[in-house]
Amino acid sequence: MNTIANEQAAEVRTTCPYCGVGCGVLARVASDGEVSVRGDPDHPANRGRLCSKGAALGETMGLEGRVLHPEVGGKRADWDAALDLVARRFSEAIAEHGPDSVAFYISGQLLTEDYYVANKMMKGFIGSANIDTNSRLCMASSVAGHRRAFGEDVVPGVYEDFEEADLVVLTGSNTAWCHPILYQRILAARHARGTKIVVIDPRRTATADECDLHLALDPGTDVLLFNGLLAHLARSGAVDESYVAAHTCGFDSAIQVASADAPTVEKVAAGCGLTVADVRLFYELFTTHERAVTVYSQGVNQSAHGTDKVNAIINCHLATGRIGKPGTGPFSVTGQPNAMGGREVGGLANQLAAHMSFENPADIERVARFWNAPKMARKGGLKAVDLFQAAGDGRVKALWIMGTNPVVSMPDAGRVRAALKACDFVVVSDVARTDTTRYADVFLPAAGWGEKDGMVTNSERRLSRQRPFMPIAGEVRADWRIISDVARRMGFGEAFDYANPARIFREHAALSAFENAGERLFDIGALATLSDASYQAFEPRHWPMPIGHEANERLLGDGWFPTPDGRARFVPVRQEGFAQTTDAAYPLVLNTGRLRDQWHTMTRTGAVPRLMANAPDPVIDLHPLDAAARGLSEGDLAHLSTRYGFARAKVRITNAQRPGQAFLPMHWSGHFAGAAAAGQLASPVTDPYSGQPELKQVPLRVTREQTAWEGVLVTRRDLRPTGFVHWSRQRVSGGWVYRLGGTETPDQGILLARKFVEVFRPDQLLEYRDRKGLTYRAAAVDEAGAMAEALLVAPLGQLPACDWLVLLLGSRQPLAAMDRHALLSGRSPSPMPSVGRIVCSCFNVGVNQLASAVASGCGSLEAIGKTLNAGTNCGSCRPEIRAIIDAGRVQAAE
Repeated sequence: MNTIANEQAAEVRTTCPYCGVGCGVLARVASDGEVSVRGDPDHPANRGRLCSKGAALGETMGLEGRVLHPEVGGKRADWDAALDLVARRFSEAIAEHGPDSVAFYISGQLLTEDYYVANKMMKGFIGSANIDTNSRLCMASSVAGHRRAFGEDVVPGVYEDFEEADLVVLTGSNTAWCHPILYQRILAARHARGTKIVVIDPRRTATADECDLHLALDPGTDVLLFNGLLAHLARSGAVDESYVAAHTCGFDSAIQVASADAPTVEKVAAGCGLTVADVRLFYELFTTHERAVTVYSQGVNQSAHGTDKVNAIINCHLATGRIGKPGTGPFSVTGQPNAMGGREVGGLANQLAAHMSFENPADIERVARFWNAPKMARKGGLKAVDLFQAAGDGRVKALWIMGTNPVVSMPDAGRVRAALKACDFVVVSDVARTDTTRYADVFLPAAGWGEKDGMVTNSERRLSRQRPFMPIAGEVRADWRIISDVARRMGFGEAFDYANPARIFREHAALSAFENAGERLFDIGALATLSDASYQAFEPRHWPMPIGHEANERLLGDGWFPTPDGRARFVPVRQEGFAQTTDAAYPLVLNTGRLRDQWHTMTRTGAVPRLMANAPDPVIDLHPLDAAARGLSEGDLAHLSTRYGFARAKVRITNAQRPGQAFLPMHWSGHFAGAAAAGQLASPVTDPYSGQPELKQVPLRVTREQTAWEGVLVTRRDLRPTGFVHWSRQRVSGGWVYRLGGTETPDQGILLARKFVEVFRPDQLLEYRDRKGLTYRAAAVDEAGAMAEALLVAPLGQLPACDWLVLLLGSRQPLAAMDRHALLSGRSPSPMPSVGRIVCSCFNVGVNQLASAVASGCGSLEAIGKTLNAGTNCGSCRPEIRAIIDAGRVQAAE
């Protein structure tokens, strides 16, 4: 019997599969198969807390949407046939066109062991470095900046530094939503010891809700701001001259460029779109607070000049010696659970395993000898954007995509779709169907979270285990096994004869120590002899872990850097012109990013009703002035276009946006909306050092769609609407809610929408249409008399709320005759309180409940928490709750 089945009653310690915080999770499977999760109180990353997404992990474990067997040409196949075909087609391409004619595109969702095997196969045995990862879209600029400054991709600090700092600078990071557990640790330090918080972001995000200073700088001006800081440090005598002299080089060049680029606070303020007073305050805070941490993320990295932005930040910390010491340092927070682990094994096309480099011939030979690899790649491969261009123009003949959805997430996504259509042979291994899997000649079903077994590394270099707590579903297999099975079929035999992930990990650890002699900081050689039992029992630990040495958790604090002369490098950088500028045709600047409760392209989180409830529709945020100039009102459907494609989204008008800027969430795929993917609009222009694309500053045009009708379909059925100008869907208890709309006349809209009503018997179906033919209602009950489906169509602005219908769908309770007729109105025949849009996803608390509590006297976050629990878990909803409290006070005053 499966050992997992024997231990169903026990909690299993594992790691969350979402962001790079790397939270510990305790998972339990009940006798009826229901999965429950809670935060691991003993895991040092989260100490028992989970964000809204992590807390809902147990609700993502169903088999809906899973593919449980291989497919070839869209039809079920057995594993041998599928793997034989993959191996044959890759081998044929290599034999006819050379090793660079094939490529892998992999993911930060993979475990370290999966990543390692894929990297070894491509770079060591196929003989090409055409293996890149979706981490190219999020952390590549940090990698490049670290390597330029430190000589190696090293994050010096640990999470405890956030709590020991006197100043935390959050730049390009909506930490409150994207890394909420870390944000709560920062806020706890603020309340306990008065830590100052500066937020640098063009938008007023939830992160700016509790800060001492918000710098809403113009997009793309980060280098100017930090060059100004470096120049200010020099002018004010705040440079640690002894540290700079003993442990760095290049300071004079860096300060000369920075001083020319940002000679005065006034010039910095004018160039960044900030006030002189705010810039001066930021510089004084950084100068006078010795313990300062600068936390940065995608707002810095996702730029055509992201690497320069990273080095501008690092320069300021090197100049003051604030690196590797408690409460100090530049700190890159990663977006994916194993982005760091992927970097450790060389998952990027321009890197070798174990932090070795293609730029160093000795490193190439070293890895080749360790792997006994006869066809070792000798140069870097194609980075993500270039890789898909090569697939489109025929240079890449066979492409294997693992655990990611580039058809949605890549910039210029229309070209990516065209590339996959054009590519001779496409393999996709994934957990579920996505927009990308439809282009697969072969689909290989991979194990998902709860089934996977391996290691991940979080943003602070802490290794943790992901452990399985559910049996493997259907015929799915672990990624490392799938890759190894293909490698053996391609003739690579013994090099991929792995029995389990522990054996792979030991090899990975041994490579990190191989001929290292302390030259590379990434060294986990002490784990190379880890037994299978010790691997299973592994407790979270930071690297490095060299053999025979007890390494410090923080790195670089001793002033030694892994460069040829042991010194850090100042990198002179200057504020460059923008990759693309706005003009009369595209006058706005588009920014993209995450929503609070969603993850990537919503493959997992989109299946959870309470995670969909806060933001159920794709929405573009605009400043009131920009909306007014375009004749747009709240809720209007907008047509969005850039030089690369178009999308549609509803308008949300907010002062959180600065004039001239717009924000569109990154998550919406073709599974959840008709045309709302941010990748369709994003720019493929990349950073010359990191290859990371510009996703934060894309010229945009916004116009109003002349929508004439709208509709809502509440149903149990999983549909893919076609033929509509706009549609989106939201998962609810018991089924789905589809929101439809179009530019046709309402009577034509009714004809379109009626096509989606299921065929019911006359005695099950109720219908109504008004005399003018502009309004239509239909509802159907099942054999037991419970509502099965309801469709409401009306001219724009005349659609009733459907809260009651959604409740009925979830309840599946038989309806009385009176209630059946009430279905056509969409309203309950008896008064029914509505919770409204969900604000607190952790406890399913709606806006109406919060407003009622405020009206009843709950005038603080603490009072709301005691009454409704809202805001007491991950805290990411607290800014919105505070806004409701403030609105209640204003209303009471009036």
